[in-house]
Amino acid sequence: MSGKIRTNYQYTIYACYLGYIVQGIINNVNPIFFIVYQKMLGLSLDKIAALIAINFGLQIVVDLLASRYVDRIGYRTSMMFAHVFAAAGLMGVGIFPYLFGNVFGGLVFATLLNAIGGGILEVLVSPIVEAAPSKEKEKAMSMLHSFYCWGCILFIAVSTIVLRIIGTAHWYFIPVVWALLPLVNILLFGAVPIETLVEEGKEIGFRALFKNKTFWLLALLMICAGASEQGMSQWASYFAETGLHINKTLGDLFGACFFCAMMGLSRTFYGRQGHKINLKRFMSGSCVLCIVSYLLAVFAPFPFLGLLGCGLCGLSVGILWPGTFSQAAKVCRDGGTAMFALLALAGDIGCMSGPTVVSAVADLFPEIGLKAGLLAAIVFPVVMLLAVSFLREKKDKG
Repeated sequence: MSGKIRTNYQYTIYACYLGYIVQGIINNVNPIFFIVYQKMLGLSLDKIAALIAINFGLQIVVDLLASRYVDRIGYRTSMMFAHVFAAAGLMGVGIFPYLFGNVFGGLVFATLLNAIGGGILEVLVSPIVEAAPSKEKEKAMSMLHSFYCWGCILFIAVSTIVLRIIGTAHWYFIPVVWALLPLVNILLFGAVPIETLVEEGKEIGFRALFKNKTFWLLALLMICAGASEQGMSQWASYFAETGLHINKTLGDLFGACFFCAMMGLSRTFYGRQGHKINLKRFMSGSCVLCIVSYLLAVFAPFPFLGLLGCGLCGLSVGILWPGTFSQAAKVCRDGGTAMFALLALAGDIGCMSGPTVVSAVADLFPEIGLKAGLLAAIVFPVVMLLAVSFLREKKDKG
């Protein structure tokens, strides 16, 4: 078995799948405990929103640094370090608030560690899969990103059930136990075969990328994809509980979990049927559905319709992130790790911007709350729809 792991690239794909599951846990470990943070630990809504901004903000910095240094350090070593930081961050979420005596400071430190691990993962998982020998890259990319969704669902569903059993007073055990997953993947990444995306010296470099107008259009797509996704995802459970008046267990399962399940189904569907589908048309239709889903969540007269809006949003955003990566791999073939890192950076800017816009607008209109914030977030899928249309028009003319 050891020999197969070291020579079979399917195990490399499995390790990347597990890496994206870890990424899903990192990005949801704070949101699932928002109510706990607020009611048990006494954090205000602005401090809770700050944790989201810190997570994605530092991931942006890590994306930028990784774009310059990951090739020098090596894919394997970088991925192993990413999982070390992820394991430390997950354990820290449960331990640091009590260890430091400063709840918010402890959560910030844990979030910083998670963000470092998550940033490296975001930069490297996609190019590692893109570099692995495969005939159907677009399908492989979509299937890879579906595991982010399944990781979110696994984490949210299991954690919610366990939290219900052990009680919120013992919530801190949950993130500590989940830290075992990245520890296992450290061993796997230490053994699997890993190829680089572009041979050393053949990447087009930052200057060439920055001069490429199509690259900037792709970066805009990534910003809008991240914002459209996380604008709903990060607040889904809280919105279900406070905006739709559903209890925490149902809010987690039918808010965030439903969102992730639908996003995962979208990515899995394209991963299996992508060879029959025009990707850009699929992305355009998804943007339209995203706009409709936000409107449904905001204006639904009944809670179950609001939850349906959350789920449809997950279905709509599923293809946007991996689809943009696939488009980039086609039009900028020599972009290499730097291109994927910069696009991940743009995506994380969107991931930070979406939830921040929702929170800021909700604070401006407290009588409406999160519904006002979600309504404002519609701007992101609208802009992405225009950008995707332009990308298709430009490609068809060229």
